[in-house]
Amino acid sequence: MIKVPLSIRRKILIGYILFITVITIGAAFTYLNLKVIEEQVLFGNVTSDFFDTILEIRRFEKNYFLYRTTDEYKETLYFVNKSEQLLQENHKGFDKLLIDDSTRRIARMLRRYKALLSNDFELNASVGSSERLKLETTIRKMGKEIVTVAKEMSQKEHQYIQKLLFTLHRALLVSIAFLFVFGAAVGLILFKTVSIPLKLLEKSMDKISSGKLQTVSIQSSDREIVSFREAFNKMLRELEMRQRQLVHSEKLASLGTLLSGVAHELNNPLSNISTSYQILNEELEEADTEYKRQLLSQIGEQTDRARDIVRSILDFSRLKDLDRKLLSLRDLIGETIFFIRSQIPTHVDIHVDVPDEIEIYADKQRIQQVFLNLIKNAIDAIADDGSVTITARSVAGESEPDCENLEGVDNYHPTPEDTTKDHTVYIKIQDTGMGVPPEVITKIFDPFFTTKDVGKGSGLGLFVTHSIIEEHDGSIKAESKIGHGTSFLICLPQLQTPPKEETE
Repeated sequence: MIKVPLSIRRKILIGYILFITVITIGAAFTYLNLKVIEEQVLFGNVTSDFFDTILEIRRFEKNYFLYRTTDEYKETLYFVNKSEQLLQENHKGFDKLLIDDSTRRIARMLRRYKALLSNDFELNASVGSSERLKLETTIRKMGKEIVTVAKEMSQKEHQYIQKLLFTLHRALLVSIAFLFVFGAAVGLILFKTVSIPLKLLEKSMDKISSGKLQTVSIQSSDREIVSFREAFNKMLRELEMRQRQLVHSEKLASLGTLLSGVAHELNNPLSNISTSYQILNEELEEADTEYKRQLLSQIGEQTDRARDIVRSILDFSRLKDLDRKLLSLRDLIGETIFFIRSQIPTHVDIHVDVPDEIEIYADKQRIQQVFLNLIKNAIDAIADDGSVTITARSVAGESEPDCENLEGVDNYHPTPEDTTKDHTVYIKIQDTGMGVPPEVITKIFDPFFTTKDVGKGSGLGLFVTHSIIEEHDGSIKAESKIGHGTSFLICLPQLQTPPKEETE
Protein backbone atom coordinates (compact mmCIF):
# COMPACT_ATOMS: atom_id res chain seq x y z
CA MET A 1 0.00 0.00 0.00
CA ILE A 2 1.47 3.34 -1.07
CA LYS A 3 1.53 5.92 1.69
CA VAL A 4 0.70 9.35 0.27
CA PRO A 5 2.25 12.18 2.36
CA LEU A 6 -0.17 14.69 3.80
CA SER A 7 -0.01 18.21 2.52
CA ILE A 8 0.49 21.24 4.75
CA ARG A 9 -2.94 22.50 3.70
CA ARG A 10 -4.58 19.25 4.79
CA LYS A 11 -2.73 19.23 8.12
CA ILE A 12 -3.83 22.77 8.85
CA LEU A 13 -7.39 21.89 7.79
CA ILE A 14 -7.46 18.82 10.08
CA GLY A 15 -6.08 20.86 12.98
CA TYR A 16 -8.65 23.59 12.31
CA ILE A 17 -11.52 21.07 12.20
CA LEU A 18 -10.37 19.42 15.44
CA PHE A 19 -10.05 22.78 17.15
CA ILE A 20 -13.51 23.91 15.99
CA THR A 21 -14.97 20.55 17.08
CA VAL A 22 -13.53 20.87 20.56
CA ILE A 23 -14.74 24.47 20.86
CA THR A 24 -18.22 23.43 19.65
CA ILE A 25 -18.42 20.61 22.21
CA GLY A 26 -17.28 22.95 24.97
CA ALA A 27 -19.77 25.62 23.89
CA ALA A 28 -22.62 23.08 23.76
CA PHE A 29 -21.73 21.78 27.21
CA THR A 30 -21.63 25.31 28.61
CA TYR A 31 -24.92 26.21 26.93
CA LEU A 32 -26.69 23.18 28.40
CA ASN A 33 -25.40 24.02 31.88
CA LEU A 34 -26.52 27.63 31.49
CA LYS A 35 -29.91 26.42 30.31
CA VAL A 36 -30.28 24.26 33.44
CA ILE A 37 -29.23 27.18 35.65
CA GLU A 38 -31.68 29.46 33.86
CA GLU A 39 -34.53 27.00 34.45
CA GLN A 40 -33.54 26.61 38.06
CA VAL A 41 -33.37 30.37 38.59
CA LEU A 42 -36.85 30.67 37.12
CA PHE A 43 -38.02 27.86 39.40
CA GLY A 44 -36.45 29.76 42.28
CA ASN A 45 -39.18 32.36 41.82
CA VAL A 46 -41.76 29.60 42.37
CA THR A 47 -39.95 28.48 45.50
CA SER A 48 -39.87 32.04 46.77
CA ASP A 49 -43.59 32.47 46.04
CA PHE A 50 -44.33 29.23 47.85
CA PHE A 51 -42.31 30.28 50.90
CA ASP A 52 -43.93 33.73 50.90
CA THR A 53 -47.36 32.08 50.69
CA ILE A 54 -46.54 29.91 53.70
CA LEU A 55 -45.53 33.03 55.63
CA GLU A 56 -48.82 34.67 54.64
CA ILE A 57 -50.65 31.63 56.03
CA ARG A 58 -48.89 32.10 59.34
CA ARG A 59 -49.65 35.83 59.38
CA PHE A 60 -53.38 35.42 58.76
CA GLU A 61 -53.41 32.45 61.12
CA LYS A 62 -52.34 34.74 63.93
CA ASN A 63 -54.96 37.30 62.99
CA TYR A 64 -57.63 34.60 62.84
CA PHE A 65 -56.89 33.29 66.32
CA LEU A 66 -56.67 36.85 67.57
CA TYR A 67 -59.94 38.18 66.11
CA ARG A 68 -61.85 35.01 65.14
CA THR A 69 -63.49 36.69 62.14
CA THR A 70 -64.74 35.08 58.96
CA ASP A 71 -62.53 37.32 56.76
CA GLU A 72 -59.37 36.25 58.54
CA TYR A 73 -60.42 32.62 58.22
CA LYS A 74 -61.07 32.99 54.48
CA GLU A 75 -57.74 34.79 53.90
CA THR A 76 -55.90 32.02 55.72
CA LEU A 77 -57.78 29.35 53.75
CA TYR A 78 -57.05 31.24 50.49
CA PHE A 79 -53.28 31.10 51.05
CA VAL A 80 -53.45 27.44 52.04
CA ASN A 81 -55.23 26.65 48.78
CA LYS A 82 -52.69 28.74 46.89
CA SER A 83 -49.84 26.79 48.50
CA GLU A 84 -51.43 23.49 47.49
CA GLN A 85 -51.92 24.79 43.96
CA LEU A 86 -48.22 25.81 43.70
CA LEU A 87 -47.18 22.37 44.90
CA GLN A 88 -49.48 20.62 42.47
CA GLU A 89 -48.47 22.72 39.45
CA ASN A 90 -44.72 22.48 40.18
CA HIS A 91 -44.44 19.09 41.82
CA LYS A 92 -41.85 17.92 39.20
CA GLY A 93 -39.61 20.84 40.01
CA PHE A 94 -39.96 20.30 43.73
CA ASP A 95 -39.35 16.56 43.34
CA LYS A 96 -36.20 17.27 41.28
CA LEU A 97 -35.01 19.74 43.88
CA LEU A 98 -35.60 17.55 46.93
CA ILE A 99 -34.01 14.14 47.40
CA ASP A 100 -36.47 13.13 50.20
CA ASP A 101 -40.31 13.14 50.43
CA SER A 102 -40.54 16.77 51.61
CA THR A 103 -42.97 17.66 48.80
CA ARG A 104 -45.44 14.93 49.68
CA ARG A 105 -44.97 15.54 53.39
CA ILE A 106 -45.71 19.26 53.17
CA ALA A 107 -48.70 18.52 50.91
CA ARG A 108 -50.09 16.17 53.56
CA MET A 109 -49.38 18.77 56.22
CA LEU A 110 -51.22 21.45 54.25
CA ARG A 111 -54.24 19.20 53.82
CA ARG A 112 -54.18 18.36 57.52
CA TYR A 113 -53.71 22.06 58.39
CA LYS A 114 -56.70 23.07 56.21
CA ALA A 115 -58.88 20.37 57.77
CA LEU A 116 -57.99 21.42 61.31
CA LEU A 117 -58.54 25.08 60.44
CA SER A 118 -62.01 24.26 59.02
CA ASN A 119 -62.89 22.25 62.11
CA ASP A 120 -61.84 25.10 64.31
CA PHE A 121 -63.99 27.54 62.35
CA GLU A 122 -67.06 25.24 62.36
CA LEU A 123 -66.72 24.38 66.06
CA ASN A 124 -65.97 27.93 67.08
CA ALA A 125 -69.09 28.42 69.18
CA SER A 126 -70.06 24.92 70.19
CA VAL A 127 -67.01 23.66 72.03
CA GLY A 128 -65.52 24.60 75.33
CA SER A 129 -62.65 26.88 75.77
CA SER A 130 -60.26 24.09 76.72
CA GLU A 131 -60.94 22.06 73.58
CA ARG A 132 -60.70 25.16 71.37
CA LEU A 133 -57.39 26.03 72.98
CA LYS A 134 -56.09 22.53 72.36
CA LEU A 135 -57.15 22.64 68.66
CA GLU A 136 -55.60 26.09 68.28
CA THR A 137 -52.34 24.83 69.74
CA THR A 138 -52.32 21.92 67.27
CA ILE A 139 -52.95 24.25 64.30
CA ARG A 140 -50.22 26.65 65.40
CA LYS A 141 -47.77 23.77 65.85
CA MET A 142 -48.56 22.36 62.40
CA GLY A 143 -48.23 25.84 60.84
CA LYS A 144 -44.83 26.17 62.41
CA GLU A 145 -43.77 22.79 61.00
CA ILE A 146 -45.03 23.82 57.56
CA VAL A 147 -42.88 26.98 57.72
CA THR A 148 -39.88 24.90 58.77
CA VAL A 149 -40.30 22.48 55.88
CA ALA A 150 -40.87 25.35 53.38
CA LYS A 151 -37.74 27.08 54.66
CA GLU A 152 -35.74 23.88 54.18
CA MET A 153 -37.10 23.61 50.63
CA SER A 154 -36.04 27.21 49.87
CA GLN A 155 -32.56 26.61 51.30
CA LYS A 156 -32.15 23.43 49.27
CA GLU A 157 -33.18 25.33 46.16
CA HIS A 158 -30.45 27.95 46.80
CA GLN A 159 -27.91 25.22 47.53
CA TYR A 160 -28.84 23.45 44.30
CA ILE A 161 -28.30 26.64 42.28
CA GLN A 162 -24.95 27.20 43.99
CA LYS A 163 -23.96 23.62 43.19
CA LEU A 164 -24.87 24.14 39.53
CA LEU A 165 -22.87 27.36 39.42
CA PHE A 166 -19.89 25.65 41.03
CA THR A 167 -20.16 22.77 38.55
CA LEU A 168 -20.35 25.20 35.65
CA HIS A 169 -17.42 27.21 36.99
CA ARG A 170 -15.31 24.08 37.35
CA ALA A 171 -16.40 22.84 33.91
CA LEU A 172 -15.42 26.17 32.36
CA LEU A 173 -12.01 26.03 34.03
CA VAL A 174 -11.49 22.45 32.84
CA SER A 175 -12.66 23.41 29.35
CA ILE A 176 -10.29 26.38 29.22
CA ALA A 177 -7.41 24.24 30.46
CA PHE A 178 -8.26 21.52 27.95
CA LEU A 179 -8.54 24.05 25.11
CA PHE A 180 -5.19 25.52 26.13
CA VAL A 181 -3.50 22.10 26.24
CA PHE A 182 -5.22 20.98 23.04
CA GLY A 183 -4.35 24.24 21.27
CA ALA A 184 -0.74 23.99 22.46
CA ALA A 185 -0.54 20.37 21.27
CA VAL A 186 -2.00 21.25 17.86
CA GLY A 187 0.30 24.25 17.64
CA LEU A 188 3.33 22.13 18.57
CA ILE A 189 2.43 19.52 15.98
CA LEU A 190 1.95 22.17 13.30
CA PHE A 191 5.18 23.84 14.41
CA LYS A 192 7.13 20.59 14.06
CA THR A 193 5.51 19.56 10.79
CA VAL A 194 5.18 22.96 9.15
CA SER A 195 7.15 25.74 10.82
CA ILE A 196 10.41 23.83 11.40
CA PRO A 197 10.72 22.67 7.75
CA LEU A 198 9.92 26.20 6.59
CA LYS A 199 12.55 27.58 8.98
CA LEU A 200 15.09 25.11 7.61
CA LEU A 201 14.13 26.22 4.12
CA GLU A 202 14.72 29.81 5.16
CA LYS A 203 18.19 28.94 6.48
CA SER A 204 18.96 27.08 3.26
CA MET A 205 17.85 30.15 1.30
CA ASP A 206 20.15 32.35 3.38
CA LYS A 207 23.11 30.07 2.63
CA ILE A 208 22.26 30.03 -1.06
CA SER A 209 21.85 33.81 -1.14
CA SER A 210 25.34 34.11 0.33
CA GLY A 211 26.69 32.09 -2.58
CA LYS A 212 26.89 28.59 -1.09
CA LEU A 213 24.99 26.38 -3.52
CA GLN A 214 24.22 23.55 -1.11
CA THR A 215 21.35 21.19 -1.86
CA VAL A 216 18.37 21.33 0.47
CA SER A 217 18.11 18.15 2.56
CA ILE A 218 15.03 18.75 4.71
CA GLN A 219 13.37 15.60 6.04
CA SER A 220 9.63 16.19 5.87
CA SER A 221 6.52 14.21 4.95
CA ASP A 222 4.64 17.28 3.75
CA ARG A 223 3.81 17.03 0.08
CA GLU A 224 4.52 20.73 -0.54
CA ILE A 225 7.89 20.55 1.24
CA VAL A 226 8.87 17.36 -0.63
CA SER A 227 7.88 18.88 -4.00
CA PHE A 228 9.64 22.14 -3.18
CA ARG A 229 12.80 20.32 -2.06
CA GLU A 230 12.97 18.22 -5.23
CA ALA A 231 12.24 21.17 -7.51
CA PHE A 232 14.68 23.43 -5.68
CA ASN A 233 17.49 20.87 -5.69
CA LYS A 234 16.92 20.36 -9.42
CA MET A 235 17.15 24.12 -9.88
CA LEU A 236 20.36 24.22 -7.83
CA ARG A 237 21.93 21.52 -9.98
CA GLU A 238 21.00 23.48 -13.10
CA LEU A 239 22.31 26.68 -11.51
CA GLU A 240 25.58 25.02 -10.53
CA MET A 241 26.04 23.71 -14.06
CA ARG A 242 25.28 27.15 -15.52
CA GLN A 243 27.66 28.75 -13.07
CA ARG A 244 30.41 26.36 -14.11
CA GLN A 245 29.71 27.28 -17.72
CA LEU A 246 29.78 30.94 -16.74
CA VAL A 247 33.14 30.50 -15.02
CA HIS A 248 34.44 28.75 -18.10
CA SER A 249 33.20 31.50 -20.42
CA GLU A 250 34.83 34.14 -18.24
CA LYS A 251 37.96 32.03 -18.21
CA LEU A 252 37.99 32.08 -22.00
CA ALA A 253 37.64 35.86 -21.84
CA SER A 254 40.59 35.97 -19.46
CA LEU A 255 42.42 33.63 -21.83
CA GLY A 256 42.24 36.33 -24.47
CA THR A 257 44.04 38.64 -22.07
CA LEU A 258 46.66 35.98 -21.45
CA LEU A 259 47.18 35.18 -25.12
CA SER A 260 47.99 38.77 -26.00
CA GLY A 261 50.75 38.68 -23.40
CA VAL A 262 51.82 35.12 -24.13
CA ALA A 263 52.22 35.90 -27.80
CA HIS A 264 54.96 38.34 -26.85
CA GLU A 265 56.52 35.83 -24.44
CA LEU A 266 56.47 33.08 -27.07
CA ASN A 267 58.15 35.41 -29.56
CA ASN A 268 61.37 35.48 -27.53
CA PRO A 269 62.05 31.70 -27.40
CA LEU A 270 60.87 31.29 -31.00
CA SER A 271 63.27 34.08 -32.11
CA ASN A 272 66.10 32.38 -30.24
CA ILE A 273 65.21 29.02 -31.82
CA SER A 274 65.07 30.61 -35.28
CA THR A 275 68.40 32.41 -34.83
CA SER A 276 70.14 29.29 -33.50
CA TYR A 277 68.71 27.26 -36.37
CA GLN A 278 69.97 29.72 -39.00
CA ILE A 279 73.46 29.84 -37.50
CA LEU A 280 73.56 26.08 -37.23
CA ASN A 281 72.35 25.67 -40.82
CA GLU A 282 74.94 28.11 -42.20
CA GLU A 283 77.86 26.69 -40.23
CA LEU A 284 76.80 23.07 -40.25
CA GLU A 285 80.01 21.87 -41.93
CA GLU A 286 82.47 24.54 -40.67
CA ALA A 287 81.59 24.84 -36.95
CA ASP A 288 83.15 22.49 -34.43
CA THR A 289 81.12 19.92 -32.57
CA GLU A 290 81.09 21.80 -29.25
CA TYR A 291 79.67 24.92 -30.85
CA LYS A 292 76.99 22.84 -32.55
CA ARG A 293 76.11 21.29 -29.19
CA GLN A 294 75.70 24.77 -27.68
CA LEU A 295 73.36 25.84 -30.48
CA LEU A 296 71.31 22.65 -30.16
CA SER A 297 71.22 23.10 -26.39
CA GLN A 298 69.85 26.63 -26.83
CA ILE A 299 67.23 25.33 -29.24
CA GLY A 300 66.19 22.66 -26.71
CA GLU A 301 66.02 25.15 -23.81
CA GLN A 302 63.94 27.64 -25.78
CA THR A 303 61.69 24.84 -27.02
CA ASP A 304 61.08 23.71 -23.42
CA ARG A 305 60.34 27.30 -22.45
CA ALA A 306 57.79 27.65 -25.25
CA ARG A 307 56.29 24.28 -24.31
CA ASP A 308 55.87 25.35 -20.66
CA ILE A 309 54.14 28.54 -21.72
CA VAL A 310 51.75 26.66 -23.99
CA ARG A 311 51.12 24.04 -21.28
CA SER A 312 50.24 26.76 -18.78
CA ILE A 313 47.77 28.24 -21.23
CA LEU A 314 46.19 24.83 -21.83
CA ASP A 315 45.95 24.18 -18.10
CA PHE A 316 44.35 27.55 -17.57
CA SER A 317 41.75 27.09 -20.33
CA ARG A 318 40.78 23.49 -19.48
CA LEU A 319 37.43 23.00 -17.71
CA LYS A 320 37.87 20.58 -14.82
CA ASP A 321 36.74 19.90 -11.28
CA LEU A 322 38.30 21.63 -8.29
CA ASP A 323 41.80 20.15 -7.84
CA ARG A 324 43.48 21.59 -4.76
CA LYS A 325 47.20 21.34 -4.20
CA LEU A 326 49.80 23.08 -2.06
CA LEU A 327 51.02 26.05 -4.11
CA SER A 328 53.66 28.68 -3.47
CA LEU A 329 51.76 31.95 -3.36
CA ARG A 330 54.76 34.01 -4.49
CA ASP A 331 55.41 31.76 -7.51
CA LEU A 332 51.73 31.77 -8.43
CA ILE A 333 51.51 35.57 -8.39
CA GLY A 334 54.84 35.84 -10.27
CA GLU A 335 53.61 33.48 -13.00
CA THR A 336 50.36 35.46 -13.35
CA ILE A 337 52.30 38.75 -13.73
CA PHE A 338 54.55 37.02 -16.26
CA PHE A 339 51.52 36.16 -18.40
CA ILE A 340 50.39 39.79 -18.66
CA ARG A 341 53.81 41.45 -18.49
CA SER A 342 53.54 42.76 -22.03
CA GLN A 343 50.20 44.44 -21.19
CA ILE A 344 51.52 46.36 -18.18
CA PRO A 345 51.88 50.03 -19.16
CA THR A 346 55.18 51.74 -18.52
CA HIS A 347 53.52 54.19 -16.12
CA VAL A 348 52.37 51.40 -13.81
CA ASP A 349 54.70 49.70 -11.36
CA ILE A 350 53.88 46.39 -9.70
CA HIS A 351 55.28 45.67 -6.25
CA VAL A 352 55.05 42.19 -4.73
CA ASP A 353 55.59 41.69 -0.99
CA VAL A 354 54.80 38.01 -0.46
CA PRO A 355 56.99 35.87 1.84
CA ASP A 356 58.48 32.78 0.18
CA GLU A 357 57.19 30.43 2.87
CA ILE A 358 53.48 31.19 2.37
CA GLU A 359 51.66 28.38 0.63
CA ILE A 360 47.97 28.08 -0.15
CA TYR A 361 45.89 24.96 -0.59
CA ALA A 362 44.04 25.73 -3.80
CA ASP A 363 43.21 24.88 -7.40
CA LYS A 364 45.99 26.50 -9.43
CA GLN A 365 44.13 27.52 -12.57
CA ARG A 366 41.13 28.96 -10.68
CA ILE A 367 43.15 30.92 -8.14
CA GLN A 368 45.33 32.13 -10.99
CA GLN A 369 42.18 33.37 -12.71
CA VAL A 370 41.34 35.32 -9.52
CA PHE A 371 44.74 37.02 -9.45
CA LEU A 372 44.60 37.66 -13.19
CA ASN A 373 41.21 39.41 -12.91
CA LEU A 374 42.18 41.50 -9.88
CA ILE A 375 45.63 42.55 -11.17
CA LYS A 376 44.24 43.39 -14.62
CA ASN A 377 41.44 45.45 -13.05
CA ALA A 378 43.96 47.27 -10.85
CA ILE A 379 46.10 48.11 -13.90
CA ASP A 380 43.07 49.33 -15.86
CA ALA A 381 42.06 51.59 -12.95
CA ILE A 382 45.31 53.59 -13.14
CA ALA A 383 45.13 56.33 -15.78
CA ASP A 384 48.37 58.17 -14.94
CA ASP A 385 51.51 57.16 -13.08
CA GLY A 386 50.70 54.72 -10.34
CA SER A 387 51.38 51.37 -8.82
CA VAL A 388 49.80 48.05 -7.90
CA THR A 389 50.95 46.57 -4.59
CA ILE A 390 50.42 42.90 -3.74
CA THR A 391 51.02 41.88 -0.12
CA ALA A 392 50.30 38.72 1.83
CA ARG A 393 50.42 37.65 5.46
CA SER A 394 49.75 34.34 7.20
CA VAL A 395 48.05 34.49 10.62
CA ALA A 396 47.68 31.47 12.95
CA GLY A 397 44.63 30.44 14.89
CA GLU A 398 41.94 31.75 12.53
CA SER A 399 39.38 28.91 12.22
CA GLU A 400 37.24 30.58 9.56
CA PRO A 401 38.72 33.16 7.17
CA ASP A 402 36.90 36.45 7.52
CA CYS A 403 37.95 39.59 5.69
CA GLU A 404 36.08 41.71 8.25
CA ASN A 405 38.69 40.92 10.94
CA LEU A 406 41.90 42.44 9.60
CA GLU A 407 43.09 44.52 12.56
CA GLY A 408 46.72 43.89 13.34
CA VAL A 409 47.36 41.60 10.34
CA ASP A 410 50.02 43.85 8.87
CA ASN A 411 51.85 43.96 12.22
CA TYR A 412 51.39 40.27 13.03
CA HIS A 413 54.54 38.37 14.08
CA PRO A 414 54.14 34.57 14.51
CA THR A 415 55.26 32.83 17.68
CA PRO A 416 56.90 29.33 17.74
CA GLU A 417 53.64 27.65 18.80
CA ASP A 418 51.80 29.23 15.86
CA THR A 419 53.69 26.94 13.47
CA THR A 420 51.55 23.97 14.56
CA LYS A 421 48.21 25.72 14.00
CA ASP A 422 46.08 26.18 10.92
CA HIS A 423 46.59 29.61 9.39
CA THR A 424 44.63 32.12 7.39
CA VAL A 425 46.34 33.79 4.46
CA TYR A 426 45.41 37.43 3.92
CA ILE A 427 46.18 38.76 0.44
CA LYS A 428 45.80 42.44 -0.45
CA ILE A 429 45.87 43.78 -4.01
CA GLN A 430 45.90 47.57 -3.86
CA ASP A 431 46.05 50.12 -6.65
CA THR A 432 46.52 53.89 -6.69
CA GLY A 433 43.74 54.55 -9.19
CA MET A 434 40.85 56.96 -8.92
CA GLY A 435 38.80 54.71 -6.65
CA VAL A 436 35.19 53.56 -6.76
CA PRO A 437 32.18 55.50 -5.42
CA PRO A 438 30.46 54.04 -2.30
CA GLU A 439 27.21 53.38 -4.18
CA VAL A 440 29.13 51.29 -6.72
CA ILE A 441 31.48 49.35 -4.42
CA THR A 442 28.56 47.35 -2.99
CA LYS A 443 27.58 46.09 -6.47
CA ILE A 444 30.92 45.15 -8.01
CA PHE A 445 30.53 41.44 -7.22
CA ASP A 446 27.08 41.29 -8.83
CA PRO A 447 26.90 39.41 -12.15
CA PHE A 448 26.97 41.53 -15.32
CA PHE A 449 27.71 44.71 -13.38
CA THR A 450 30.52 46.77 -14.90
CA THR A 451 31.67 50.38 -14.95
CA LYS A 452 33.63 49.94 -18.17
CA ASP A 453 32.43 51.14 -21.55
CA VAL A 454 30.27 48.90 -23.71
CA GLY A 455 32.38 46.18 -25.34
CA LYS A 456 35.24 46.52 -22.84
CA GLY A 457 33.88 44.37 -20.03
CA SER A 458 31.30 41.62 -19.53
CA GLY A 459 30.64 42.36 -15.86
CA LEU A 460 31.44 38.75 -14.93
CA GLY A 461 35.09 39.00 -13.87
CA LEU A 462 34.55 39.97 -10.22
CA PHE A 463 31.44 37.79 -9.94
CA VAL A 464 33.49 34.76 -11.03
CA THR A 465 36.32 35.87 -8.73
CA HIS A 466 33.92 35.95 -5.79
CA SER A 467 32.57 32.50 -6.69
CA ILE A 468 36.05 30.97 -6.96
CA ILE A 469 37.09 32.37 -3.56
CA GLU A 470 33.97 30.92 -1.96
CA GLU A 471 34.70 27.56 -3.63
CA HIS A 472 37.95 27.62 -1.66
CA ASP A 473 36.11 28.34 1.62
CA GLY A 474 37.45 31.86 1.69
CA SER A 475 36.06 35.37 1.47
CA ILE A 476 36.80 38.55 -0.45
CA LYS A 477 36.12 42.18 0.36
CA ALA A 478 36.57 45.41 -1.58
CA GLU A 479 37.44 48.79 -0.09
CA SER A 480 37.79 52.02 -1.98
CA LYS A 481 38.06 55.75 -1.52
CA ILE A 482 37.71 58.29 -4.28
CA GLY A 483 41.16 59.62 -5.20
CA HIS A 484 42.99 57.04 -3.07
CA GLY A 485 42.56 53.83 -5.04
CA THR A 486 40.92 50.48 -4.38
CA SER A 487 41.96 47.48 -2.31
CA PHE A 488 40.78 43.88 -2.68
CA LEU A 489 41.24 41.74 0.42
CA ILE A 490 41.28 37.96 -0.01
CA CYS A 491 41.16 35.56 2.93
CA LEU A 492 41.99 31.88 2.33
CA PRO A 493 42.44 28.97 4.76
CA GLN A 494 45.95 27.52 4.99
CA LEU A 495 45.90 23.98 6.38
CA GLN A 496 48.97 22.66 8.13
CA THR A 497 48.22 19.11 6.91
CA PRO A 498 46.08 19.03 3.74
CA PRO A 499 44.16 15.80 2.99
CA LYS A 500 46.54 13.21 1.49
CA GLU A 501 44.18 12.05 -1.21
CA GLU A 502 44.07 15.57 -2.60
CA THR A 503 47.78 16.37 -2.41
CA GLU A 504 49.07 13.21 -4.05
